[in-house]
Amino acid sequence: MTPDTRDPRPVLVTGGAGFLGSHLCERLLREGHRVLAVDNLSSGRVDNLRHLLVHSGFELRQQDATVLQGVHACAVFNLACPASPPFYQRDPIGTTLTCVLGTLRALDIAHGQRVPLLQASTSEIYGDPDVHPQPETYRGNVSTTGPRACYDEGKRCAETLCYDYARQHGVSIRVARIFNTYGPRMLPDDGRVVSNFIVQALRGEDITLYGDGQQSRSFCFVEDTIDGLLRLMASGVEQPVNLGNPHEVTMLELAERVLRLTASRSRLVHHPLPADDPRRRCPDIRLARTQLDWAPRVPLDEGLARTVAHLRAVTGASAPRGPAARARRLPSRGVTP
Repeated sequence: MTPDTRDPRPVLVTGGAGFLGSHLCERLLREGHRVLAVDNLSSGRVDNLRHLLVHSGFELRQQDATVLQGVHACAVFNLACPASPPFYQRDPIGTTLTCVLGTLRALDIAHGQRVPLLQASTSEIYGDPDVHPQPETYRGNVSTTGPRACYDEGKRCAETLCYDYARQHGVSIRVARIFNTYGPRMLPDDGRVVSNFIVQALRGEDITLYGDGQQSRSFCFVEDTIDGLLRLMASGVEQPVNLGNPHEVTMLELAERVLRLTASRSRLVHHPLPADDPRRRCPDIRLARTQLDWAPRVPLDEGLARTVAHLRAVTGASAPRGPAARARRLPSRGVTP
């Protein structure tokens, strides 16, 4: 089901002021939809949406997703939840509640309005996988007690809620398991590996690698991820679908690409690997290819260059050409989405 642009009700985007949410709001408006973005602004930023506030079809409401109710909508995208460790570990109980109660409130709205809901899930539900790449049928190798569990298990519970709600109330749902996404509007201090490496390189600081740097991730540019979300919502696919780049990159390779793109002389320094940090994560996207006709298109170097330009603009930093400046540890918990 594709939201009808003639429907006077807006598309509801919870977490609409966040990294992914703001790009989704922008794309929906461009396609002619009215949009209601709801965000408590704990990790989202009004600046991400400032250019949209003048649009007559756009509204930003500052409200917590866990108490959201009484909203009219023609479709629901549930993206509310901090996605980087420094943010979700700051208030782990609040993170779990947002995943569970926020999703329940969004489902209530979808049920009341008789409209579909897309749940933004995550590759973190696979934990530290022992199957590579990870298909949607893989059930994960997870910890319920580790420092990342508030997010990982919260998202797993949110998926369960979606499917139980669909069985019990007939709500049409979509579940996107989103792998590492990067691009403009990443916060310079959000603790994600791409933004960490770029900001450290631009400032001439030591680039922090955890372990031996051979952990791998796959990085999908934000525009490709948003395209996947919209294709999934428009489809009839109600089983979980992986959205991510199937090409793995080690952390050492990523750091070297960033050094080249920023012309930085930062040093690479190694620190102990944090607890619960997966060694590998890479999506099997055969389902997305066959059911959504979707695959990432933006090459990594192109996406990184655009992200470098964004972070250079927001930080005012430019890579020194001399010896690396004294290291400043950015918030991080290892390799993060």
